[in-house]
Amino acid sequence: MADAEYSDAPYPVANPGYGKRSVPGQLPPTGDDFGHLRPRDAAIASFIDRRRDNDDISLKTLAKYTVYGQTAVGSALRALVAAGHLRRGLEAVTSESGSTLWVTRTWWSRTPRNDAWWDAYAKGELPAGTAESRPPRPTRSRAYILLAALGRENPVLSLSHLDCTLLAPLVEEWFSRDATERQVLHALTVGLPVPVHHPAALVRRRLRDKLPPAPPPPPPRPDRPRILECSECGRPPGAGVTLRRGLCDRCRGVPRMDPPPALPPARVHALAAEARAAAGRPPERTPV
Repeated sequence: MADAEYSDAPYPVANPGYGKRSVPGQLPPTGDDFGHLRPRDAAIASFIDRRRDNDDISLKTLAKYTVYGQTAVGSALRALVAAGHLRRGLEAVTSESGSTLWVTRTWWSRTPRNDAWWDAYAKGELPAGTAESRPPRPTRSRAYILLAALGRENPVLSLSHLDCTLLAPLVEEWFSRDATERQVLHALTVGLPVPVHHPAALVRRRLRDKLPPAPPPPPPRPDRPRILECSECGRPPGAGVTLRRGLCDRCRGVPRMDPPPALPPARVHALAAEARAAAGRPPERTPV
């Protein structure tokens, strides 16, 4: 097949930040996802689509694991950018120290996206039409399930359905403060009085009294968490500019509106003298 892998080596994973990253909201795969592309481009697109997230989809690796050379792969990747399947750029991430770092990303979408969709994605907005890939919400929340399991941890803390429903928001507050299920269970089950007359009242009191402190606020994120790059020159298009089919204005041949050159000082003085003469004012003396 045109996109067959070599059988003697496992497919490589990219260095952190450089691998394939699937965007949200893609339609389920079909047998004709890339029928709108030329056969070579469709073969490479199908090959990339089958790769897992974080796999290396750089030009050299794709050329090594397909029958196409680097020139053909490079041309196909540009075609996939133009068709709305692929974008490259930078993404802001928070390091362990709390600082913001910009890392290289390659985003992939089996479902072709237009320029407006990619621009909204770069701004951190989830565009319309992304809900189809979201899993359905569970009928029971994580907090409800934990409370319902208390009776298995200690039978004296068995709660009713109504108790679990009413107490779940208090547990959710613990989760919002980065507490784990084990931490919540420990706070609720260790050192219980004997006997426990009102399990729901005891659980409510402990959830309120032992609530951990709120975590520090996250560092501020940039207004634009992702920066897309031109598929031809590799440079960002500039603030407020949208890539067209993955290309910046310069690479699409759009003429730049450069500001007029600055006038030399002698010309500025001459124009000022003419303006004063027209207004009936004496000429300004030029310092010696």
